[in-house]
Amino acid sequence: MYDRYADRLYRLCRRYVPNAMETEEVLMSGFLKIFKAILNFEYRSNDELEVWMKRIVVNEALMHLRKTKKEQWLLADTNLEETTWAAQPATAEGDLHAEGIHDLILHLPDGYRTVFCLHAIEGYTHQEIGTMLNISENTSKSQLSKARTALQGLLIKNGYSYER
Repeated sequence: MYDRYADRLYRLCRRYVPNAMETEEVLMSGFLKIFKAILNFEYRSNDELEVWMKRIVVNEALMHLRKTKKEQWLLADTNLEETTWAAQPATAEGDLHAEGIHDLILHLPDGYRTVFCLHAIEGYTHQEIGTMLNISENTSKSQLSKARTALQGLLIKNGYSYER
């Protein structure tokens, strides 16, 4: 089971925890919980199993962020102008590759990145995000809006055109 799902769950976890070593720790912690609880989990398909495993890993990543950041990450006001990083270069047509988008997301402040990933990538509602992160629904909406604005700024700053 580990061999089958580890890569996918690692990539999922990496969306929330940008440090590779910490991502490995969170993933291992997630798999320990999965292995302990698998006997009590009833599923009819591998898809249900994978969704259940993803939820465990996301919850582990969120708990890790809470522990290491003491929830100050939600209010972080990182100056994006001072952030330095190397994005995946655009193709001749100006398209941004998935790796480049991932790099952009990783350089968002933790709170923005977490809400953005939960909503835009994982499909959670603001109410669900609020419950998961112990924040209000409006705070979730605000963090998402700020994340989108920051991503737009990063796209433009790095020479990618942005169109709505």
